[in-house]
Amino acid sequence: MSQLSAPRKAIGRPPRISREEVIEKARRLVTEEGVDRLTMRRLAKEIGSTPMALYHHVRDKEELLVLLLDDYTARALHRPELPAHPRERVVASAAAIHEVLAACPWIVEVLTADDLMSASALWFVEQIVDGLVECGLTPEQAVHGYRAIWYYTAGEITVRTTAARRRADDDRATYRERVFADLDPGELPRLAQVADRWPSLTAQDTYLAGLRALVNGLVAAG
Repeated sequence: MSQLSAPRKAIGRPPRISREEVIEKARRLVTEEGVDRLTMRRLAKEIGSTPMALYHHVRDKEELLVLLLDDYTARALHRPELPAHPRERVVASAAAIHEVLAACPWIVEVLTADDLMSASALWFVEQIVDGLVECGLTPEQAVHGYRAIWYYTAGEITVRTTAARRRADDDRATYRERVFADLDPGELPRLAQVADRWPSLTAQDTYLAGLRALVNGLVAAG
């Protein structure tokens, strides 16, 4: 009597994947390892598929990043109740953007490295530009004003995130701390006066105060 043979493993195409699975795996990859590690080949390996299968859902890495941006902003960037005063509306809109991006710093890296944006965030850009126009700026000046606010916002998040990562990876005194410890009061009296408090002072969250000062300056200059 012959023995039954073991069933053969099916050979053929890899398991079907969904766009939602592609986005979820890509989001986890960039959150844990950074945007630079996100490639179509690496993502396909994480999913257990092939790069060719991914191209049924996304054209390339740029489109994938746009999908990630839209996915995150749709989930996290909610339109707040804005103040009636246009200057306060500008501040509130920029602060809302800052709060969402600070919670997910890799998005700032994407937005500043490539000409990419999320359509979901354009409502906030509209509020900033419109608020500046209502404060007396021309549309052209308002666009330049928005750019200044964006540079300030993205820069603040980037610097703070990089510093936090540096402190987490290495608890030794930074080069700046070593330099500040040996400042010459005769040459740099103001810096020497606050040298021992410099780390704690620069670690304070002053984004909102700086934002208000920037918006006030933009409006006054216009």
